Amino acid sequence: MSKHEQGYVELIEAALHPDHVVTLAFAGVIALAPQREAPYDVAIAGLDGKAMAALRERYFPDLPFGFDADSLWREEAHDAFDEFDDLLAMLLENRSFDDQESLWLAHALATASMGQNHLWQDLGLPNRATLSWLMKHHFTSLAERNTGNMKWKKFFYRQLCERADLFVCKSPNCRACNDYAQCFNIEDGAALTGLDGEQRKAG
Repeated sequence: MSKHEQGYVELIEAALHPDHVVTLAFAGVIALAPQREAPYDVAIAGLDGKAMAALRERYFPDLPFGFDADSLWREEAHDAFDEFDDLLAMLLENRSFDDQESLWLAHALATASMGQNHLWQDLGLPNRATLSWLMKHHFTSLAERNTGNMKWKKFFYRQLCERADLFVCKSPNCRACNDYAQCFNIEDGAALTGLDGEQRKAG
């Protein structure tokens, strides 16, 4: 078992609701932090120490002192995050619920989007369907705009380009584009946390 898989297992074992999708997403983005480049190699970028302590207490109350990834919980000291800030702002504007959980989820999604894999993988989720459930439940208005079931990272960045009046797509529509497969192909692959898609379901 790899180090990040072990960290994920420790988080799930310490979780209050280990089978809930939100818990899985937080555990995944935290455990996979070492795979992201700085400044995103922290538990959840953009959250201060107080917020991280509250998240830890709420979702992983049984986490033992000296947890192997304790250093990941440090407060992020960087002031600027390039596209992270724009993505975070878009997610916050499209929250279905004006609550703390959705605020933290927006940060987690923006942080995971800085990874190099499919978004569901960078969130440590078992499959894309789980991520789609999370988006539809917690960011409904944004999810409803993804009418073609575009890959989530591609969709996020297309939305950001449209918000900035930047039109990077030259084709009149997606299906006429030579890069269609890059945006819409099946997002296959293994879960980065070692989690089997059949082991946990949206809840």
